[in-house]
Amino acid sequence: MAIEAWFMDESNEDQRLPHKRNPNEPVSLDHLAEIGVLYWNLNPKDYENDEELKKIREARGYNYMDLLDLCPEKVANYEEKLRNFYTEHIHADEEIRYCLEGGGYFDVRDKDDRWVRIWIKAGDLIILPAGIYHRFTLDTSNYIKLMRLFVGEPVWTAYNRPQEDHPARKEYIKSLTENVEVPLAAH
Repeated sequence: MAIEAWFMDESNEDQRLPHKRNPNEPVSLDHLAEIGVLYWNLNPKDYENDEELKKIREARGYNYMDLLDLCPEKVANYEEKLRNFYTEHIHADEEIRYCLEGGGYFDVRDKDDRWVRIWIKAGDLIILPAGIYHRFTLDTSNYIKLMRLFVGEPVWTAYNRPQEDHPARKEYIKSLTENVEVPLAAH
């Protein structure tokens, strides 16, 4: 099953709602790939033994992994953390998230600065390129269990927009205008 993505509406309603335009404007996996977002659908029930996950980790150099349960019962200052995740930002490194349970939304900016909402559910592994403006929130289930992957020691530093002079942002913008090959085929 492929991931669902669409252009967001302009509503200020609860961020955990789908925010689809009327009529809905779906976004294809190809459009996501054009802006550097990669996607795989894996087996979340057997992630410890998943050969495809091992291949992805080896090919991309992900040598650090942890698990995060994000829900009101397990996270101190839950609402504040969710607000922070939902503030538009970039990272200097890729953001790699593998949904094992529950669901949430990664919102990313496309080449025309429009919000694209990507709904991740159990089995979805998503990679956001360094320098892409994005934010995250849970869906209405209010629960997600994520695997976070990193190259080397984990870095969670978020740089809130605007960041046009940040080296990762400059490199990302440059990559959008060049034909960059993806080292491991996604979706």
